[in-house]
Amino acid sequence: MKTNFLSKEQALADRKWLIIDAEGQTLGRLASRVATLLRGKHKPFFTPHVDCGDFVIVVNADKVKVTGNKLSQKKYYHHSGYIGGIKEKSLDEMLSKNSDKVIQLAVKRMLPKGALGRSLNTKLKVYTGSEHPHSAQQPEAVAV
Repeated sequence: MKTNFLSKEQALADRKWLIIDAEGQTLGRLASRVATLLRGKHKPFFTPHVDCGDFVIVVNADKVKVTGNKLSQKKYYHHSGYIGGIKEKSLDEMLSKNSDKVIQLAVKRMLPKGALGRSLNTKLKVYTGSEHPHSAQQPEAVAV
């Protein structure tokens, strides 16, 4: 039996826009579901080397929850490139200042590394409130 792989053109024809409400959702479980939808693994014609996933809109990113002591213990690091230029923020600080970045980073780290992962990451749209500018695309609601 021969395995059928999709071409890039065939994968582009079947893209949808999906919307996920992050209110009350656990961060890691939400991120893994979003990564699956972006990658296209939920479709019967998944092809590992082709971008065959859907566009995903995440709303209410500021209302995501975490378990345990992650609010104070989980750290996000960023380096300026200079000696002693490491910066550190806790999850609590990140959620209060830019909560959309928390979900973007969690999903980005679950995607494949390289050119495919970067192109998949551009299809993720995260918003802190319940409003989004993609109503013209008629997104379908997805339960997580």
